[in-house]
Amino acid sequence: MSNQPKPEEFSPFHNNYISKVGNGDIVAILAELKDSTYNFLSNISAAKADYAYAEGKWTIKEVIGHMIDAERTFAYRILAFSRGQQELPGFEEDEYVVRSTFKSRTLADLIEEFKAVREANLFLFRSLTSQQLLATGIANGNIISVRALLYIAAGHEMHHINLIKERYLV
Repeated sequence: MSNQPKPEEFSPFHNNYISKVGNGDIVAILAELKDSTYNFLSNISAAKADYAYAEGKWTIKEVIGHMIDAERTFAYRILAFSRGQQELPGFEEDEYVVRSTFKSRTLADLIEEFKAVREANLFLFRSLTSQQLLATGIANGNIISVRALLYIAAGHEMHHINLIKERYLV
């Protein structure tokens, strides 16, 4: 699983995420990211958990919660498209966060949940055949491959970790 997706496998919007991911076995990259993200997030103080860098922006807990929601969404799309489902609805990330309980949960609980969700998803990701990786479906009205979704999951995680480092912990 070391081939990056081709441009026709995803919408231009997702190039920002995919371009963050280097070459290599994408499932191994996702496993490594799980550990590095867990270690990084575990070093954030609980005092910072409810911090938002600007009015109307998510808190650190909400960012982590969004990462959990996105991880589940990517995994469901991967499962559905690898099994032949053709189209899934979009993901309204802001609405999901507004309707969540992330603010009332502890930072430690959210960090553990992210790790657990990724660990569970890795079993699915490792089980995919080369044919399933090339399977496509439509999400948010755009064609996307299973392989692209794996790279998007990794790049999305990297994107939000970078945002936490650059905007929340300065």
